[in-house]
Amino acid sequence: MNIIGITMGCPAGIGPEIILKYFSSLGSDHSSDVRPVILGDPTVLEMSAKNLALAQPNLQLWQPGSPLPEQGIPIVKLSSLSQQDIVWGSPNLSTAKAMAAYIEHGVKLINEKLIDGITTCPISKASLNSAGYNFPGHTEMLGSLTCSDGYVMMMAGTKLRITLVTIHYALKDVPEKITEAGVLELIHTTHQSLTTDFGIKNPKIAVAALNPHAGEDKLFGVEESNTIVPAINRARKQNIYASGPYPPDTVFNKAVAGDFDAVVCMYHDQGLIPFKLLHFEDGVNVTLGLPIVRTSVDHGTAYDIAGKGVASYLSLQEAVKLAGTICNNRNSVTNQ
Repeated sequence: MNIIGITMGCPAGIGPEIILKYFSSLGSDHSSDVRPVILGDPTVLEMSAKNLALAQPNLQLWQPGSPLPEQGIPIVKLSSLSQQDIVWGSPNLSTAKAMAAYIEHGVKLINEKLIDGITTCPISKASLNSAGYNFPGHTEMLGSLTCSDGYVMMMAGTKLRITLVTIHYALKDVPEKITEAGVLELIHTTHQSLTTDFGIKNPKIAVAALNPHAGEDKLFGVEESNTIVPAINRARKQNIYASGPYPPDTVFNKAVAGDFDAVVCMYHDQGLIPFKLLHFEDGVNVTLGLPIVRTSVDHGTAYDIAGKGVASYLSLQEAVKLAGTICNNRNSVTNQ
């Protein structure tokens, strides 16, 4: 059985709501090999339930290392926010500090082998910075906490998986950020994750082109011939089944049809547009290249709908499930 800690995210966002809905969907069924526990604040969850007119959750304070409760929802209490601290959709310094504490404690519990992995609910980058954490986002903070620098983001769904060579850059800056070494490293990381985390033997990786028609023999650009093709060739020499570069307007259709296990994409929207078209509610953000298992919902804090009862918990459900799968697959590799 794998214990997956769900960090509550920003207390003023939709994190508390989707956690309540997720556990409500589970009921009292503990037959799964995944046991989720909340890393957060009982008072906030109770306030959220009251605000949304949901049944009050049967929260059970859990001391990591002790047996999990047979009934109720295990929670590690990591903050004590008051009613005055919580205005749905309006984060403040108190919620920011609590949000960061959930993440820090999650990593600590994994390092102490008290839980097996974490699934993170959404945080606010601005709030994170306001609390004195100088990171551009969630993933970078986790990279620092785990002393890792080779981490990358995969978006995973039942129909499509993508990884990104570049993420948050203006389109005009993307070409210069794409290097042969960067593409090769991402192919390696994607291959390793598909093999170890997803349990796929001899995974097939498609590499998307940067330009229309894969450059059309350099008519529309030289990035394919100068950078992407050499990286693919080097990967293939290392017994990685990578192919391409494929025109971006066809490669995702081929992946969804089952021809490929993942698509390496050159920039943010190239990968995220097709992915969210297919997996807007149930997609999962997986951080590859960390020594810990970390999955996340693939959406933000949604402050505009926080407290309104309309947030979907499906991404959280899939993220917890995938965290358990990755734990099992890594354990299988370790025990071989």
